[in-house]
Amino acid sequence: YMSRARISPTIELEYETFGDSKNPALLLIMGYTAQMVAWEEEFCQMFAAQNLFVIRFDNRDCGLSTKFDGVEVDVNAVIAAALMEDPIPPVPYTLSHMAGDAVGLLDFLKIERAHVLGASMGGMIAQVMTIEHPTRVRSLTSVMSMSGEPEYGQSAPEAMNALLSVPPSDRDGFISHSPIYQAFHSKKYRSDANSKRAAARDFDRCFYPQGAPRQLAAIYATGRRTEQLRAVKTPTLVIHGKDDTLITPSGGERTAELIPNAKFVLVDDMGHDLPQPLWGNFVALVAEFVSKN
Repeated sequence: YMSRARISPTIELEYETFGDSKNPALLLIMGYTAQMVAWEEEFCQMFAAQNLFVIRFDNRDCGLSTKFDGVEVDVNAVIAAALMEDPIPPVPYTLSHMAGDAVGLLDFLKIERAHVLGASMGGMIAQVMTIEHPTRVRSLTSVMSMSGEPEYGQSAPEAMNALLSVPPSDRDGFISHSPIYQAFHSKKYRSDANSKRAAARDFDRCFYPQGAPRQLAAIYATGRRTEQLRAVKTPTLVIHGKDDTLITPSGGERTAELIPNAKFVLVDDMGHDLPQPLWGNFVALVAEFVSKN
C-alpha cells in the first residue's frame, strides 16, 4: 500500500507498507539521498513474511516527499565547523527533525511503537529517534552507520570521492556514472548491471540532487551522540559490512560499544550496500532479534 502522509503543516512523506498492519511494525529508514525504493520490494516482502508490518518511506528532501526547494546551506562551512568543534552555522534541519518525521509517520499510521532499522544516514536517524523518542522504539537496528564521532568509521578517500562525485543530470549520463559508487560496495557482489539498474530506477522515480547538501549538513550539524548513546536502554543490534569503505567497520563497532548490551555483527562480503545474496541471512538475523523484543 503506497500513499502520502501529511505529518505536519509543512512536511509530507511518501510511504509504502507491506504485510498485515496487526503485526509488529518494522520501520525502515534509508540513507543519504537514497529513496525508499533502495529497500527493494522483495527485501520488504521477506520481512513481511516474518510476520512484520513493514514500512518504507522517502526522507524529507528526497524521492516523492517534501523538498526544501531553494533553501541554501553552506555545507562546507558546516562540515568545517563540525570537524573543528566550532559553533555550527545555521542549517535548514538536523537529524532530530528527520527523526521527528519518522515519529510523525508512526503517529499518522497510529503505531505506538515500532522496531526501527536504519541504514547509513538512516541508522543515524534511527539512533536519534531512539535517543529522543525512546517510548516509540521497541528495538533499534543500526546498519552500516556510526555514532557521529568523526574519529570512527572514517571513509577511505576513494569512497568519499565517489559519494561526492557529481552525477550528470541526463538519464543516460546518470546511469553510466553509477558504477563509480561501487568504490564502497561489496567486493564480491558488486556489478555494473546492478549499479545501472538501480540508477535507472532512481532517476525515473525522482532525480533531485538539490537535496543532497541539506541532508549532508543535517548529518554534520547533529554532531556526536557519544553520551546519548551510552544512555540508551532500547534493545540494539548493530550490523556492519567488512567491505564497507564509506563508513568503515569501526563506525559500527563504536556504536555497539557505546550502547549498553548492544549486539554487534560484522558481515563478510557486505560493503556499504545490501546485495541480494545477503538478504536471506540479513532478514533471518534481524527477524530473530526483533522477535525477542
